[in-house]
Amino acid sequence: MSGTTDLADGTSGDPEAIYDSLRSEIDRVLIGNDEAVEYLTVALLTRGHLLIEGVPGIAKTTLANLFARTTGLEYNRVQMTPDTLPADITGTHIYRQGAGTFELQRGPVFANLVVADEINRATPKTQSALLEAMEERRVTIEG
Repeated sequence: MSGTTDLADGTSGDPEAIYDSLRSEIDRVLIGNDEAVEYLTVALLTRGHLLIEGVPGIAKTTLANLFARTTGLEYNRVQMTPDTLPADITGTHIYRQGAGTFELQRGPVFANLVVADEINRATPKTQSALLEAMEERRVTIEG
């Protein structure tokens, strides 16, 4: 037994085959990001995280969005600013007057692939909320 499995699209479960398949699909739209696609694939297969750095305009967000669409992952993007609150990324409870109940309004971190653009601009509390979601795979909403 080889230790690999076939995925729904017929791609072998071999990491190299998955990377090759993703790279060829992404290359149809965006050329020259092989290293970033490799890192994204490794992060996907290891359930890890990836920091993509670079000057504005080199298609970082486009690459992340394209990777998510290619893999069938849910994608969200958050523009971090100094006034971004932890609840803006984790979510909050919204009161529904008609029903007389509170309903959870999930934030953008409830996606498979999240781009936090310009994270350095966010407050430490907001960065901590994002790091909690990343490290612990859970969020704290309203305490």
